Amino acid sequence: MIEDKAIEDKAIGAKAIEDEAAARGDDRVADAALDRYGLSAQRTRRLINLSENATYRIDDPRTGRSGILRVHRADYHDRAAIESELDWMAALGADTDISTPSVVPTRDDDRVVTVDVDGVARHATLFTVVPGAEPDDAQLGAGTFAALGAITARLHRHARAWRRPAGFSRFSWDWPNSLGASARWGRWQDGIGVGDAERALLAPAAELVRARLAEYGTSPDRFGLIHADLRAANLLVDGDRLHVIDFDDCGFSWFLYDFAAAVSFVEHDPRLPEWQAAWLRGYRTVEPLDPADEQMLATFVMMRRLMLVAWMGSHAHSRECQEIGPGYTADSCTLARRYLQSAGHSLGPDSRAPGQPHDDTLTTPPRS
Repeated sequence: MIEDKAIEDKAIGAKAIEDEAAARGDDRVADAALDRYGLSAQRTRRLINLSENATYRIDDPRTGRSGILRVHRADYHDRAAIESELDWMAALGADTDISTPSVVPTRDDDRVVTVDVDGVARHATLFTVVPGAEPDDAQLGAGTFAALGAITARLHRHARAWRRPAGFSRFSWDWPNSLGASARWGRWQDGIGVGDAERALLAPAAELVRARLAEYGTSPDRFGLIHADLRAANLLVDGDRLHVIDFDDCGFSWFLYDFAAAVSFVEHDPRLPEWQAAWLRGYRTVEPLDPADEQMLATFVMMRRLMLVAWMGSHAHSRECQEIGPGYTADSCTLARRYLQSAGHSLGPDSRAPGQPHDDTLTTPPRS
């Protein structure tokens, strides 16, 4: 009966996501965009993810063609920003052996399709299908994170050396646009289950994040173009190869923010120290890291965690929000307590600054 209920809940969740995509007009954008690619009338589309964008699996049995269509959310990226994302992906394909999807051009050789739906310009892009599957929980071990660290370092090396084309335009994941006045994903204070007790823990943690980021600075060796969402859901494992997908959030931020993105939604997992050590080990096979950089990892993880609390508050339709729910905020409070006890240096259960008494109760703060 428990399994039957889980299957029923999953089906209800999938139906809600499909309804949300239809309500946003994503289905109509997809159909209008697909007309530009010379596919047959037998083509099919299947919604496989709904987040900032709607992502569809496209199959055309008559031509044998398949692809992944990304319908961009209205008013999130303009066309220039999308073209810039594709420029970096193309450069990575030309300059490195990092595997990413290729863009499928339209019949008119456009990389981005713009269609009008209800008077709103909407954008879509078709990518090739990359082989493999995202890592499951059993694969989230030291080996995967070491490989991920090495790939991340290669991305950073390329970003530092690459001469970006004129007009390159991507947003920044700096303090104002992450957790400040212009937070792109909204306010963490509006997250699911955030009340007075939660704010009492999360607010000082956010302030400590801000202070440590300001002290760390944004010099070119620390801040530049990054993927910004390099987590398991955006990796495809194909034998011993890892393919990197979904550069939609790529932009300018601290390079080590990419580690925080790698542990998105699982920052409270007890394996975090093991994952971090493996990621650093892999990274250092490609690029050096100073101890001062390593000391900032807890701050970037706390920063990302607060951003995701905000994101879940405005993305109730997302797969992650439906799977995790209010417990994510409760666990975030535990991490905030540990972060504060360590003066911003750790998120582990024994986190505390030198000479500070231990006070990690691992209890969820009461709801207001």
